[in-house]
Amino acid sequence: MPAPDTEGDLAMLTDFAPNGPQGPATRSRPVVDGVAAQRALIEALMDPAAYPHPVSEVRLFETHISYVLLTGRFAYKIKKAVDLGFLDFSTLERRRFFCEEELRLNRRLAPELYLSVVTIGGSASAVHVDDASPAVEYAVKMTEFEQDALLDQRLVHGQLLPAHIDTLADRVAAFHDRVLSSGVADEFGTPAAVWRPVNENFVQLRAMLPDVDDRSATLALLDELECWTHDEYARLTRVLAARKVGGFVRECHGDLHLGNIAWFNGAPQIFDGIEFDPNLRWIDVMNEVAFVVMDLDERGRPDYAHRFLDRYLQASGDYAGLQVLPFYRVYRALVRAKVACIRAAQEAPAARQALVGVCARYVACARRASQPQSRFVMLMHGLSGSGKTTVSQAVLERTGAVRLRSDVERKRLSGLPPLARSEAEAARGIYAADATHETYQHLVVLLRAVVGAGFPVVVDAASLKAWQRELFRQEAQALGVPFRLLSCQAAEPVLLERLAARARRGGDASDANAAILAHQRANDEPLSSAEVAATWFVDEGASALTRVLRKIAESLR
Repeated sequence: MPAPDTEGDLAMLTDFAPNGPQGPATRSRPVVDGVAAQRALIEALMDPAAYPHPVSEVRLFETHISYVLLTGRFAYKIKKAVDLGFLDFSTLERRRFFCEEELRLNRRLAPELYLSVVTIGGSASAVHVDDASPAVEYAVKMTEFEQDALLDQRLVHGQLLPAHIDTLADRVAAFHDRVLSSGVADEFGTPAAVWRPVNENFVQLRAMLPDVDDRSATLALLDELECWTHDEYARLTRVLAARKVGGFVRECHGDLHLGNIAWFNGAPQIFDGIEFDPNLRWIDVMNEVAFVVMDLDERGRPDYAHRFLDRYLQASGDYAGLQVLPFYRVYRALVRAKVACIRAAQEAPAARQALVGVCARYVACARRASQPQSRFVMLMHGLSGSGKTTVSQAVLERTGAVRLRSDVERKRLSGLPPLARSEAEAARGIYAADATHETYQHLVVLLRAVVGAGFPVVVDAASLKAWQRELFRQEAQALGVPFRLLSCQAAEPVLLERLAARARRGGDASDANAAILAHQRANDEPLSSAEVAATWFVDEGASALTRVLRKIAESLR
């Protein structure tokens, strides 16, 4: 486990306002005796002899709610004996309970990191971890890892790769699919429950924002964002309620940003979820997705943000959740702005100014998330292996378009996972003519919903029949958005080699092979002259893709 991130620990606070109407005198109630006893205990735990395994050095990191002792192989996290209003660790029994909650919740996503809850016994002068005597304290025992394993650090050092983003998105989607949904009768995820922390952000940010030169500019942006948020909430109230009824409010992680994810043993380990307040983890899954998307965007990688969202949507099929994504992105950015303000109040003047800049940066990120996108429909066209998926990937990463893949949706309609092979017994018939008609009609329904949610769309489908292309052209016209064909072309040997390489590599939703390619060639309906006029062509060379991406960028200005 790395050094704790104070920003991460505070990232989800919703009713803590140190400089606001309920300041530290009323909201922070440290239990003096408990704190004093704990400090003596921590000093004793700095002795390597206190541990049941070899330790050469003990390092201590401290946040406002935790002590973390790093011993080389293991980390021990002890909750501070404090009552801060939004959490209460003031008694030994409560600390034991929340240690067990932390273990339970975080083992769902990071079982290799979260090992056990251990007893600390003895006295302040002679303590021992895993002691059989009555407990004087409890700790969460974790596997220790290096700071550079964190995804935020990997991003800084250029070591966060597209494959990492894909694996993370798959991990999050699978997690959301298996965790419990809230009950229809409980308050978690209701519109009122959603609104409370959103509204509190604005009150608290204004109260905490330091008096610096650009304070008035930041306040003006907050005014603008507050108006936008009020309007969006009013527009989305019924949608939020429907999301709740539909089972999309689930027991999530609650604090899903790059600083809480480590690449460990070849996989993303998502740790430090919210254990102290169920209201902060029983949330809409799209609220959680929005945190990752916002975090990647704010860190200067909107392409990774778009990639993560695309991969998550392919896995989950939750395109309806796009309606609430901008709302939650703004919320998450303002939470981080608030965290920066909290940290600024705790720091010396030299460090404070930098954190004020961080706050302003997150407010600017929130504003970007609130701005409408240029909507369009781009339909891929081409034989299997011609590069449609590669080109559509580049388009979505450059523009933020939502991709709809016929290979994925065809299987979803048949109840199959995206990577199921057509040879499987259950997959028989999914490429029949009626199944193809159903798939394309379904893609149009999804397209209508995505464009209605305010997003551009790129449809990754072969579109070799005139009726298929006309279906999307007419829908774009009805929606009042520009339509464009992107036609991918490659020579026969290139097509065959790509299909063979894809089959060897695996991990793709497409089932195309040489026989399917031959069938496509025999039944292809060429583009009409009118279609050619509305088409950008991409051949197998990289320069063609660069030219098309430049044209797309120019068309969106």
